[in-house]
Formats: sequence, C-alpha cells, structure tokens
Amino acid sequence: MGREFSRVLGVSVLNPRSTALLTDHYELTMLQATLASGHADRPCVFEAFTRRLPEGRRYGVVAGTGRFLEALAEFTFGTEEIDFLRERTIVDEATLDYLASYRFTGDIWGYAEGECYFPGSPLMIVESTFAEGVVLETLALSILNHDSAIAAAASRMTATAGDRPCIEMGSRRTHERSAVAAARAAYIAGFDSTSNLEAGRSFDIPTRGTAAHSFTLLHDSEREAFASQLSSLGLSTTLLVDTYDVTGAVTLAVELAGPELGGVRLDSGDLVSQAHEVREQLDSLGATDTRIVVTSDLDEHAIAALQAAPVDAYGVGTRVVTGSGHPAAGMVYKLVARADADGTMVGVAKASKDKSSMGGRKFALRRRNSTGVAHEELIGIGSAPVDDGDDRPLLVQLVRGGEVIVPTDARSAREHHANSRAELPTKALRLSHGDPALRTVYQDEQSRTEVEED
Repeated sequence: MGREFSRVLGVSVLNPRSTALLTDHYELTMLQATLASGHADRPCVFEAFTRRLPEGRRYGVVAGTGRFLEALAEFTFGTEEIDFLRERTIVDEATLDYLASYRFTGDIWGYAEGECYFPGSPLMIVESTFAEGVVLETLALSILNHDSAIAAAASRMTATAGDRPCIEMGSRRTHERSAVAAARAAYIAGFDSTSNLEAGRSFDIPTRGTAAHSFTLLHDSEREAFASQLSSLGLSTTLLVDTYDVTGAVTLAVELAGPELGGVRLDSGDLVSQAHEVREQLDSLGATDTRIVVTSDLDEHAIAALQAAPVDAYGVGTRVVTGSGHPAAGMVYKLVARADADGTMVGVAKASKDKSSMGGRKFALRRRNSTGVAHEELIGIGSAPVDDGDDRPLLVQLVRGGEVIVPTDARSAREHHANSRAELPTKALRLSHGDPALRTVYQDEQSRTEVEED
C-alpha cells in the first residue's frame, strides 16, 4: 500500500489498523492540559445524543455501533502515531508517554445498533476517566453520524417499499470507504443487497449486479449484447432495456430468453408509466414471471410514487449514500457527569443558547401501550425511570472493562431494526413533515419534563 493512498483511507502505513489519529487535534490538547492539572483521571460520563431530528424526519436509526466498537479495539498509538505527534509538536512528552500506553478500560452502554431513536435519546454512554473518554469523541461521532444518517434514510425507503426489495448501488456517488460503510448501514435498515463487493466481503452482505449501458453500447447491436449476456450469465439475469427503445428491447429480450427471463431494468424516463407498459408487454409475451427493476435517482418519495406501479425491486444510489438530503445525523458527544473533589458523581451540562445539554447519567425505556405500540421515550436522570409493566429497556452494555461484549455484525443489527421499527406507531412511517413519532420525557425523583422541540 502506497503512502499517499493509505493517507486517503485514513490509516497509517506502518500501523494500518490503528484508528488513533482518526481524531481532532483538540482532543489531545485537552488531554495534555488535564494531565498537567491532575484532572485527567477524574471519573466521568460522556454521552452521545442528538438535540433534534433532521427536518422532516419522525425517527432516527442508530447505525455504526459495530464499526465503532471494532475501531475502539484498534484505538492505540504505535510508534508511527507517536512520532507524528512529536514531529508536529502537537502535545508534550508527558502526553506522548500517556498515549503510548493508551488502552480504553472503561464501560460503554448504548442503544443497540439498529434501534430507532428520538431527540434526547442517550445513544451511547461512555463511563471512564476523562482522559480515556475524551479522546474517543471524534471517532465515535464520525462513525455514528455518518452511518446513522444513511440508516435513517434507508429505513424510510424500505418502509415505503414494503415487501419489494431495495438494492443499494451508490458506490460511485460517495468516497470509496464511505461507500462500504453506507452499504452496511443500508443493509441494517432493510436493504436487500448491495452492489459493493467490499461491503459484501467485509460485512457478509448479499451483492447484486448485471450490466450497464456501456455493455450494450460496446456491441454492434442490442441483439448481440443481450445474447452475450444471456449466454454468459444465464436466463435469470436482468437485461437493461432502455439504451435505445424500451418496447423493442423488451420484445427482443423475451425472444432471446423466452418466458424464463429473470428481469428487465428501467433506468430513465417516466418510470411509473413505463413500468405499466412493460408489465403489460411482458405478460402479453408470456413472460409473466419476469421481474421489473427500476433505478434512476430514486429516494423514498420516488419509491412512494411507484407503489401503484408493477415494480418488483428498486435500485437506489445517490440518495441513500448521502442520507437523502441529510448526510449527518446531528449527534454530539458531551460530558454529562463527573466526580467532584470527594468522589461524588455530579451532573454537568452545557447551557449555551440552542446548544444546551441535560446533565446526569441517563437511563432509557420505551413506553408501550397495551397493544405493544410505542408511544413515549422515557429517560431517567441518575436512576432508571419507573417501568409501568411493559416498557422495554433501551440501553445495553456494549463494553465492560474495555472489552467488547456484544455482537458487532450487521445481520444482528438488521434484525433488531426490523423489530424496533415494527413497534413504532404508524405515523412514524409518514413521509410528510411532522414532529418526532414519540415524545421524549425526562424523569427524576422530583419531576417529569417533556423535551423542548426547537
């Protein structure tokens, strides 16, 4: 691996697995100052949460947790990382000595990957010394903000698509490494498969793909192109039929493949009317089982518009890998509690206008009605809120004593998301703008206060 290429990927050359420099400069200067002041070892609680959902969204989806936990294991400062920090005089020698032996030894709690969330939900809670927890801020947020944004968009798309599968195919519309992470997040949120082979290898996601317009244009005729594809890939393949004339291409496809043709793909034009016309044509030619796949800049709204059309699958690219207009989830990572001089944990909070936070270690329940439908996010401060009998605890321990204790695979998260989304009220799946589907309520021994919506 060349030095320049490795830098693009965000890894070092000598220690390609290290994630330690996937962080911001000020994390380490804060570390230096607290080591000097004697406060670095104070027990602390950090919390990742979002103050609000992106405009128009009624719920969010936690994704990236597994990737963060795997990155946490590689968050170590080897010789090359220490040399870089020394050469740039980023921190002093005492801090470099601390970093050379850095290992996270604290506890982490969080919402399970795939869980739906709302404003104020304590999505990840890091319990450690200040020094161990503060340096994880950028790593946690960069992964969670990206993957959760993709998963939230993907969830809206798969909820709208219903039992029609969605294929993630946005690799050419984002950074090469982001594409892999995006495919994983989309799969967690219900996408059936991805076009990205590295995502297939890294995360055991099914991969799909057949041919692009260039394949047809390469050949001297559409007949030659179709015949070549069918000969090599078999009758179950999907033929792209809009390179020249759709009607003629469909006729040709069935002529060459017969009624066993697996599918045809439409990638341009009025997809709704074309789908109806192609379905009628295929049926008239006896290809009643041939599937129609549509692509072309689809998002959740386009999928909704196609629900009345005879479409069998959707291929989604740009809009899913860019969060369908919201490429970041808006999560922040704040110190919410610390030990005082006598060792008692006290809540701390930021009071800045429009960026305030709620102090104290949080606990969370999802309150459900008698039919099992969720209707409230209940957050306890300092102690667990009172369970009324059928509430579901939301926080699970992810790391104990520095060791990851939960699965980090995408399939487990995918299953969890399906169950979590099924628990939401039907209004959560509306695409129109509206308030979060569940209100968030804080509960302590003295009061219950609803979160203020900006």
